[in-house]
Amino acid sequence: MELDQRKLKILSAITETYIRTGEPVGSKLLSFYPDIRVSPATIRNDMAVLFEKGLLEQPHTSAGRIPSHLGYRVYIDELMRCSPLNAEERSQIDALFNIKYPDPDRLLADAAKALADYTGCATISTSIVQENVKVRKVEIVEAGTRTMVILLMASNGVIRNKVCHVDFAVTPEIIAFFHKFANGWLAGKSISQISSAYIGSVAVALGEYSRIFTPVLGAIFELCREVNEGSYYVNGFTNLLSYPELREGAHELFTFLENREQVTRMLSLTQQHTTVIVGRENPNQELTSASVVVSRYDIGRDVGSGIIALVGPVRLNYAKLIPHLEYFAQTMGKLLSETVEQDPQDESGLSAEYGLR
Repeated sequence: MELDQRKLKILSAITETYIRTGEPVGSKLLSFYPDIRVSPATIRNDMAVLFEKGLLEQPHTSAGRIPSHLGYRVYIDELMRCSPLNAEERSQIDALFNIKYPDPDRLLADAAKALADYTGCATISTSIVQENVKVRKVEIVEAGTRTMVILLMASNGVIRNKVCHVDFAVTPEIIAFFHKFANGWLAGKSISQISSAYIGSVAVALGEYSRIFTPVLGAIFELCREVNEGSYYVNGFTNLLSYPELREGAHELFTFLENREQVTRMLSLTQQHTTVIVGRENPNQELTSASVVVSRYDIGRDVGSGIIALVGPVRLNYAKLIPHLEYFAQTMGKLLSETVEQDPQDESGLSAEYGLR
């Protein structure tokens, strides 16, 4: 869209002022801005041109203007200047990830909460599992005379566990037997290949023991399915209620964000490292009054990737939030990569956390 420099400066000033104050911006106020320095009458003429081009809106009978969703898009793509994080801001984010042996799921959940607290937005944190993720190890822990805990460790660092009740007495001998058997059939196997049919073939290999170990095999299959689905965490719903423009449709927005399938489909359309979806650009009706800022990160060895996203009002402070979100995603991706790349034979930290040796 062709606009002269003065009109671009006016659009930028209106957008940044409205983001900061939440109030429509008038020509008199803009005339005092050092980068503009023209009369209110001239500014009103330029504002009229911007309005005709669909870049500004006039709310109700106010004399001021606010950016339209298209105006925000021009601002983000052409006018916005993001400032890099300073040392203190980086240190604050680094401190959140000062974990020696992180559990990826717990890290994703904590990241969603920490980012929601910091930004005042709702946050989404997801992981996407690729097909070459494998079962690293299966552990069996005695939890009672007829109860055991199954832990499944995947090559992307994810750990899943499930309590399993059985119809036989759990003894050290049975634990040792099934541990050896399960790892023989599952360790090194691709998570995506462990189907119900494959578990059925494992049960056949157990022979006369297949019936009593059916609940354990079923638990392992469920754990593999959970790992293959990846993770999904949402936090900060109540933050959105502090924005008047989001309160009216809050119920519909919250319901949408809780729908993992719908949100994942929306996020999968964002292919760039960082993407901003402004209001009505989003095809989902529930998000037409909100903006979504998405940042992607990769995990080592091509075993997966993840997405961190902010959901807030259209008048977000994009110039401030985007650098924070990108550094947050970069730091989390690096930590998860280091977790994946640790020596598979040296899992003392992970084992100790779950009471294993």
